[in-house]
Amino acid sequence: MAIWWGATTSMGIATAIFLVVVLGVMEVSLSFDNAVVNASVLKEMDEKWQQLFLTVGILIAVFGMRLVFPIVIVAVATGLGAIDVMSMALNNPDEYSRHLMESHAGIAAFGGMFLLLVFLSFMFDNEKDVHWIHAIEERMSAMGKLDVISVLLALIMLFLLQEFLPISDETRLTVLVAGLAGVVLYIAVSSLDVFFEDEAEGEAVVKSVKRNGLAGFLYLEVLDASFSFDGVIGAFAITKDVVIIMLGLAIGAMFVRSLTVHLVHKGTLDEYIYLEHGAHYGIGALAFIMLFSIHYHIPEVITGLIGVTFIVLSIVSSLRHKKKLLAEA
Repeated sequence: MAIWWGATTSMGIATAIFLVVVLGVMEVSLSFDNAVVNASVLKEMDEKWQQLFLTVGILIAVFGMRLVFPIVIVAVATGLGAIDVMSMALNNPDEYSRHLMESHAGIAAFGGMFLLLVFLSFMFDNEKDVHWIHAIEERMSAMGKLDVISVLLALIMLFLLQEFLPISDETRLTVLVAGLAGVVLYIAVSSLDVFFEDEAEGEAVVKSVKRNGLAGFLYLEVLDASFSFDGVIGAFAITKDVVIIMLGLAIGAMFVRSLTVHLVHKGTLDEYIYLEHGAHYGIGALAFIMLFSIHYHIPEVITGLIGVTFIVLSIVSSLRHKKKLLAEA
């Protein structure tokens, strides 16, 4: 399709293919840690929900979050209809990009707060018995006995940001409302498991259902959406052509899904015990980057490299741990 689009526009085939490849690589680098966290949840879901995630989920990820969602954002911001916004995206991409960039503060606050809670909930999990950076994680895990600590710290972070960032009063309100929406959505998705609780079975059933059914599916889709925000915004720094953006990000999104399946089927998370930790540190870094990007520009290459660096370091640590166990055996 990139060849056809390049041939039918002034862009040219070579440029179209190059931009699609660049965008695909950018999406993969930004979402590598997303694939690892996806795998950690997906491996505990039953086959029906796994198939749903890999079929319906990929349609939502590619067309919903990377094409339809930006159009909805611009439509809400401008008051125009969806058809008019689509026409703007194709015929006046500079104006479409400008409207999308003007919505960046709210998007970053929403996605940043959701990802921050994903990171904090992992770090403050008092049932987590495998620690990568012991000095930090053991203390934070112990503090996790206080159930609300993740939400409390996230809210403090949100209030500090909207209070001290050098932004307009209108943007402060946008950041506050969008950030609170991200917190509420995380709590809602994480709490769906209570509807499946079996008093006779207790906590174990709740935890299992959370990752085996609707709650786990919704959690993964919202997580993917939060990652996609950064990719969509960053893509406009590379090209304003929405068709090329959709193609590039779609290729990246499908690669991430394929990587998720590979990690699940190969049992990679069991083999590399710190891989999930590295992914969550990457998510934490991305959350802070998104939140501070409300005012400060942070290049996408830095965002991608930080996530990949945490993944690589966690793999190296896992290999060292495995080597140590073999030496002691």
